[in-house]
Amino acid sequence: MMKVITYGTYDHLHRGHVRLLERAKALGDYLIVGVTSDDFDKQRGKINVQQPLEERIAAVRATGIADKIIVEEYEGQKIDDIKRYGVDIFTVGSDWVGHFDYLNEYCKVEYLERTCGVSSTEIRSTKKQRCGLVGYTDYMNRVYAECGLVNGLEVVAICTKDRSSLSKNSLSAPLITDNFNELLDAVDLVYIHSHPDCHYEQVKKALEAGKHVMCEAPLAKSAAECDELFSLADERDLVLMDSLRTAYSTAYARMLLLVAGGRIGDVVSVDATCTNLNTNRPPYSLSHETAWSSMAAWGPTALLPIFQILGSSPESVQFSSLCDLKDKAFDNFSRISVEFQGAVGSAKVGAGAKSEGSLVVSGTKGYVYVPAPWWKTDYFEIRYENSSDNRRYFYQLDGEGIRFEWVSFLRMIEAVSEGTDGEEALRREGGIERDITRAICEVIGSFERGDHVRYMEVHK
Repeated sequence: MMKVITYGTYDHLHRGHVRLLERAKALGDYLIVGVTSDDFDKQRGKINVQQPLEERIAAVRATGIADKIIVEEYEGQKIDDIKRYGVDIFTVGSDWVGHFDYLNEYCKVEYLERTCGVSSTEIRSTKKQRCGLVGYTDYMNRVYAECGLVNGLEVVAICTKDRSSLSKNSLSAPLITDNFNELLDAVDLVYIHSHPDCHYEQVKKALEAGKHVMCEAPLAKSAAECDELFSLADERDLVLMDSLRTAYSTAYARMLLLVAGGRIGDVVSVDATCTNLNTNRPPYSLSHETAWSSMAAWGPTALLPIFQILGSSPESVQFSSLCDLKDKAFDNFSRISVEFQGAVGSAKVGAGAKSEGSLVVSGTKGYVYVPAPWWKTDYFEIRYENSSDNRRYFYQLDGEGIRFEWVSFLRMIEAVSEGTDGEEALRREGGIERDITRAICEVIGSFERGDHVRYMEVHK
């Protein structure tokens, strides 16, 4: 029996895919089809895949052409599969000519002409969401560049008070304005990275204008304001998403799953540190209109693993803050102590001091260590009393997680447009759940109100 194997993503299965599968089957007697996993697609840079793995497998199965369907999960698997299944012919589309010649050592390689005039990329790009970016720091340049890699998305406007921070590439956007209302008139969805004091009002105005919103954390400065914004989004069938790109790092997401699965026993503490001397605050920013406090800049990120692992309902939250006592809003360094039943969390944040930016999750059997900068990690370790039991985990992270965050945002918008509840769409895409967003907003607001804060004079 002549066995043939082929591989693909098969996103939005179309007649080109079907024709290729038919021709592959005609090369032999038995066809094995490898469907790439979501993680492997990300590793290969295919970030625009819209259908989950199970839907893509079901679509291939429904053609009735494949005799066996397998999942491709890692680089080099093709050689393993050819050996394991006794494959005689490997085949793939002609756009890969020469790329898989190395497999001739293991079987015959055939490149098949693709069907002209149709592709998954074209299908995904049929309708583009018009996007507007709001912010004034050079981080906007990274966001603009990453958006250009996401199918179905086009940045058509940037709202900023400081054009000098924008790169030549960003300045090529069709509309550059300092008028938020003008931006809203030109877009379908908005990304907000303005000063945290502006988030609540800008998010509310965007939702009232019928726009989907992704906003840098914190969304607001209290749980009540956060609830109000989510209710407004639900009433208007809009997506409101908290932007913390760390949550979309594959390594970080896998770490959470392993912790939840009991790999380190019962968690007793989560300790996160985030510092950066280049945060947007004096002397980089010359006024309170543009300066970010250490807490506003880093608090949401540092609190994310604490609330995701220990829960969003702490028994108490206390702060210690180093600052100029005449200007308490702009802390140089702060520590957040979060107490739960049977566990504690500690977050250290700083824009005026530097520390090891690691994450440690301590359990009754072992602990997780994520090295600096943990918020954009591609690697972590699980360590035990017996070091021979230690395990290391590596996952590629492209674009600091920004591009994956945008893909999830667009998928949520699509799900909501098809009638899915906004909170369910967020849960399905692995986003930051609303109770976490709410808890973060409340903690940041509590700090700024001075609740349970011990202030200490910073050394000058």
